[in-house]
Amino acid sequence: MSNQNYKISIIVPVYNSSEYLEQCVDSILLQTYENLELLLIDDESKDQSGEICDRYAAEDGRVRVIHQKNAGCTAASLTGLREASGDYYMFIDSDDYVDIDMLAQMSKHLIGKKGEIVCCNHILEKQKQTILAASPAAPGVYEGAKLKREIKDKLLGNEQRIVPISRCMKLYEKSVFEGNTKYCDTQIRMGEDFNIVFPVLLDCSRIVVMDKAFFYHYRYVETSMAHCYDTDMMDSVNRLENFLRTVIEDKKVENGELLIRKEYCCMLLLVMKNELRNPDKNYMENIQNIFKDDKIREIIDSTDIIVREKANMILYIGLKHTNKPIIWILRCIMKLYDKK
Repeated sequence: MSNQNYKISIIVPVYNSSEYLEQCVDSILLQTYENLELLLIDDESKDQSGEICDRYAAEDGRVRVIHQKNAGCTAASLTGLREASGDYYMFIDSDDYVDIDMLAQMSKHLIGKKGEIVCCNHILEKQKQTILAASPAAPGVYEGAKLKREIKDKLLGNEQRIVPISRCMKLYEKSVFEGNTKYCDTQIRMGEDFNIVFPVLLDCSRIVVMDKAFFYHYRYVETSMAHCYDTDMMDSVNRLENFLRTVIEDKKVENGELLIRKEYCCMLLLVMKNELRNPDKNYMENIQNIFKDDKIREIIDSTDIIVREKANMILYIGLKHTNKPIIWILRCIMKLYDKK
């Protein structure tokens, strides 16, 4: 089978993204690789997103729209997986867009192997600048012992993912999801992509990390859930911990407990960052209450992680000490970062 004959299902969860949705959909339908279907999963949008989806479906037979009751991005992604009919799957967020030759270039690396994944890189589109973001893993093909040693064994407990744990920027052979969607907790908000992708990466048979390949444009939207204060983040972290324990036990991951504790510390860096975005005046009290919790303090004090990025080094100091001057400095840094 030639690569051009593989049918690719592109799954786009849609919720209140009418401002960006047309650019997203156009970038998909204009792909030079034409053997695709586009599944737009409207998660009960309150704006015009649903109507925009229906218009595209009426104009292009490759587009299917599923309207569902609001249940969140993970639930919408799972709906897409159930409805997809392609040989390979890809996720794209509805406020992002992609280069029109993305699928053509990524499909060149497919060999038709069950469980294979091809990864491209992305461009972070911020308000005042664009940033090229490449995978830390060296470009190349990973299989067998090399895949385990250099990718699978490094998925947890590191400051930077060896490959991004995003649903997006990847072309998945469909069977890699079989038996793994059962682990998804639709109540998880922070780390929802991790919820879907982690067991898939553990089970995959082949990963291709493309060189350069900055095809995916990730739009940094201040009002998006990823960049706003999330009052339920600690609940998500605890849900993720439970999810990790289940997956690691089922798949018999080596050194599972240590990896869970390291990953928990990495997630706490995100909790600190989130609390620093708390618009309320009680942000200082919230941070101190969270990081003085007995369980959290024990994990932080007894588990070492390696932190190299300057911003995360300061956040890690905050985790270790949680004093008011450090917290105040961190909050100022976060405000400056969000304005860039």
